[in-house]
Amino acid sequence: MKNWFSHSSGELPPFIHNRRLRRIMLFIALIVIYGIVISFLYNIVVSAILIVISVLGLIYTIVMMNEMSTDTNQYISDLSYRIHRGEQESLLEMPIGVMILNADGLIEWTNPYLTRYFNNENILGKRIEDVDHDLQQLIMKYEESDEFHTVTWREHKFTMLIQSEYHSIYMLDITRYANLEERYEEEQISVGQIFLDNYDEITQSMTDQEISNLSNYVTNELATWSKKYGMYLKQIDDDHFFLLAYAKSLTAIENDKFNILDIVRESTSKQNFPLTLSIGISYGEDDLNSLADQAQSNLDLALGRGGDQVVVKSLDGTARFYGGKTNPMEKRTRVRARMISQALNELMGDADQIFVQGHTRPDMDSLGACMGIRRIAQMNNKKCWIVLDKEKVHSDIQRLLEASKKYPEISDSIITPSEALAKVTDSSLLIMVDHSKPSISISPDLYQRMTQKVVIIDHHRRGEEFPENPMLVYIEPYASSTCELITEMFEYQPHEEEPINRIEATAMLTGIFIDTQSFSMRTGTRTFDAASYLRSAGADSTEMQQLMKENIDNYLQRNHLISMVEFFHKDMAMIVGEEDRVYDPVTAAQACDSLLTMSGVDASFIITKRSDGKIGVSARSTGSINVQIIMERMGGGGHLSSGATQIENKSIAEVKQLLLETIDYIEDNE
Repeated sequence: MKNWFSHSSGELPPFIHNRRLRRIMLFIALIVIYGIVISFLYNIVVSAILIVISVLGLIYTIVMMNEMSTDTNQYISDLSYRIHRGEQESLLEMPIGVMILNADGLIEWTNPYLTRYFNNENILGKRIEDVDHDLQQLIMKYEESDEFHTVTWREHKFTMLIQSEYHSIYMLDITRYANLEERYEEEQISVGQIFLDNYDEITQSMTDQEISNLSNYVTNELATWSKKYGMYLKQIDDDHFFLLAYAKSLTAIENDKFNILDIVRESTSKQNFPLTLSIGISYGEDDLNSLADQAQSNLDLALGRGGDQVVVKSLDGTARFYGGKTNPMEKRTRVRARMISQALNELMGDADQIFVQGHTRPDMDSLGACMGIRRIAQMNNKKCWIVLDKEKVHSDIQRLLEASKKYPEISDSIITPSEALAKVTDSSLLIMVDHSKPSISISPDLYQRMTQKVVIIDHHRRGEEFPENPMLVYIEPYASSTCELITEMFEYQPHEEEPINRIEATAMLTGIFIDTQSFSMRTGTRTFDAASYLRSAGADSTEMQQLMKENIDNYLQRNHLISMVEFFHKDMAMIVGEEDRVYDPVTAAQACDSLLTMSGVDASFIITKRSDGKIGVSARSTGSINVQIIMERMGGGGHLSSGATQIENKSIAEVKQLLLETIDYIEDNE
């Protein structure tokens, strides 16, 4: 009470500063006064007693309120102190590095946690660049971002946050967790399938001892290779191995470009038994069954591209290719051709009608193959429709169509894509010739309608885009042309039916002739056998010359393109068309072919604008340079010695720069 009265001489009692307590006190005082006034009206003695009690109660209430207010203020003060002290201790002791800079970029303060990364040196008042150049580069890189970034600094990994408005940098050391994550990623399982491409063909002429020596050599090389990179290898068959590897091992062998391919090929070649490997590897899945299926699919892709190469691909990822630097070895036999023919005949027998289509902007090999399939279907008493967009064909195809009018059964079988969609049924069969990419089919819509009834016959290396569930696949990259593959099938067709006629034989022989550049490239003994058969079936060399004739406009365009040739990389030539001029793709490809006849040119490229607005790139080589991988990296595909791609939304100059960068990249990473 004495303390309370002491406030009357100076400052107000503490509770007066509290608005809520002040209102409560005022309410109590009013009630007391009101009660005293009422009591005076009835009894003075009672009123006097009530006044004494009220004054004592009021004094007690004020004292209690003062104590409550004082205790509350003290609690708040203590809490504020503890919070402030906690903040200071947190900045000093918490496992997060904190650095504060002033407006001039000088280090104002760092907490002890971060100071130890500077070896406990005194860095206050110094500039970042004078203390640590690497840290300065990181700050400059992320100073405009208000997000967390994972960075590497002083052999540690940190999560960094920069608050530019406060000139503050926060760094959390996550090295331990990053190492755990890295280890987890490195120990992901990869599954591989290894196949000896031509083992059966090579060992046919070898003695048992030679076969044993060859098998031992290959097994030892693969075992040494797998042990070097910490992989598990198991031989399944004479020509088949199973591989298990961690992701870190896969990264290592990818960095080494799968040199095992070169080791086996070169060593066996010196022994006159040239053996090559094909490998399919999958990764990125927890389900081992899915990994095994994907690995087999990747191996099929490698074999479909000609073998002697590796395909690495996750279930939903993009395929990476290694090897494939040599021409594919001839692996098809007449037994395989007979088996394919019989399988095709059975599929035709189960279909109510056949549709055959080539690729967009068809060439002689494409349309000749379609005519060959139509004849095979007729030999099997099945109706076959050739799907063709007559509005988008080159002059040689136009001449062939004109010549085929003398054969009504052929000309009447040629229909448009819209007519094909109207005729197709669920029991129909679609045969894709001279291509395996649905996106470049003459009618992608027809393919989408018949995805479960598709047959593929092609001589190009299989690309990443491929039908999901084809009923039959006959891809032989060694073959000169699709017409060569189909010609071999005629031997295994019913002989009582009408054989191939003159215009069909002429078209197919022209397709072989053009694709082999007058039998100068990609030819084998089987190529000449097929040509001989077609010649004996009535192929007319005079009519071939008529079909291959160029009109004057195309001839002048080709010569104009050749006149713009420029040389680079010593053994490469390039033609770059004008930005505002459209060239026929076939004419451009012919100009590209012509460059290979020049001395010192091992690879040629041509870049021109197409009528559809895309920029077309064609590539050719003598075989010493793999133009396929160049075109694949640019989104296209083809053969080791022939490839092409089309690029959208870029100018001629941009595509030229892209081509040069792609060539440099591939040369640097070989």
